[in-house]
Amino acid sequence: MKPEAKWAESGKSSSTCLLSLLEPDCTARLPALPVDEPPLTPMYDSLTTNLPHPVMAYTSFSFPPETPVFPRAHVIETYLQAYAKHFNLYQHIQFNTSVDTVERASGQWRVRLSNGQIEVFDFLAVCNGHYRLPRYPDIPGLGGWLGSRRAIHSAWYRHPASEYGKNVLVIGAGPSGQDISSDLVDSGATVIQSVRASPSQDIGKIKHRGLVAEIRENGQVLFEDGTVEDGVSFCILATGYKMNFPFFSDINIIRNAYPPPIPPIPPHLYNSSYHVFPLARYIFPLVDENTNIAFLGLLFRVAPFPLFEAQARAMVHAFANPSVLDWIREGIDIVSRYTELSTKFNSEDPLVIAREWNRFEPYEQFDYRNELYKFADASTQKDTVGIPGRIVVPAWERRMYDAKTILREFWVDLERKGLAEEWVKGVGLGGPHEWVQLLEKMLREARRDSGESEIDPDKPRL
Repeated sequence: MKPEAKWAESGKSSSTCLLSLLEPDCTARLPALPVDEPPLTPMYDSLTTNLPHPVMAYTSFSFPPETPVFPRAHVIETYLQAYAKHFNLYQHIQFNTSVDTVERASGQWRVRLSNGQIEVFDFLAVCNGHYRLPRYPDIPGLGGWLGSRRAIHSAWYRHPASEYGKNVLVIGAGPSGQDISSDLVDSGATVIQSVRASPSQDIGKIKHRGLVAEIRENGQVLFEDGTVEDGVSFCILATGYKMNFPFFSDINIIRNAYPPPIPPIPPHLYNSSYHVFPLARYIFPLVDENTNIAFLGLLFRVAPFPLFEAQARAMVHAFANPSVLDWIREGIDIVSRYTELSTKFNSEDPLVIAREWNRFEPYEQFDYRNELYKFADASTQKDTVGIPGRIVVPAWERRMYDAKTILREFWVDLERKGLAEEWVKGVGLGGPHEWVQLLEKMLREARRDSGESEIDPDKPRL
């Protein structure tokens, strides 16, 4: 019998996908305003994608014709709803039900739901994401600011507010840190942005500083290089999130701690809050050769939807054909990854290894997807059942991912000039290839305007 999908949401985490041989039934919660602890969604009002949508779409479902190239959050929500409708998923969704606990039960999974219902499953896929539980840095003085509401994590940020004042410290330089800094500058605030390994310099209207050493009650902020900023009125922490699986209370399933150095591969599964370890192919726990659990969507800074899709194909293939996983080979690959990172960063510090484990170099994600597509191609393997045929990441997708920054700058300029709608008019009506043609045109125009030469595919831009 083919595995069917059953979805449910964890009590304080986001959503957990359960795969079962039973009749499918999916549960989830829609996002809400930032009043929960922590908020159900970290999405702020100005949020747009930082990837052009043709690069981030599922391979099985394109965005609609005339979609803005870098769409806002509500457009992505509509796209996902359309995806669910197209593939007839709504009949399997039961809203407002959460997963409270997950336990092993004689080789299966015993799941207790928030409505008191208990079910037992043959397969478990954990897909609860990693953008819910805020990560707070250990900075002297920060606790007092948080207690007096002079500091918040970006999970609570929605738009510039009067209570932030006019001299705002933003800690973090990821996509949300950059967007929030831009929001605040546009509202008239002075922004001091703390950026790891950055010299003290002013770039445009933003003061870039290094790591924060101390936040003082009088509004002074001391940085590690000795620089001091006076009169800081508010602090926003764009410092990321922790991986969290509160429904696993049994330490024999997963332990909330840093794993020990390897080799050897540890006999237990660990959640460091940065990564889950050890996972074969970043999906399957290596501690249990009974392939009936998978962790999906844990990787950072990737084009998410097509990568999730590739992982899902690999998961279904492994669940249906457990013997296709070579556990010795997978263990060797994990040790190789560990050696690579410890050499690159000249450290076996568990924090350093954990923080970098799920972070791919720009092109690694595409090689990883191709490996998963090959792994999941049932037509090339004897005595297996599953999905025949292999997807290959097209070359244009790599190029456009590499050019995402200049493309986004060009698109923002089109929006500012009121020309964006004209550029996408009719695009996609003739097929997905029209989006590729549009991106190529945008890139040519952007390079011409900026004087930038062709991007060397062997030297990816970060």
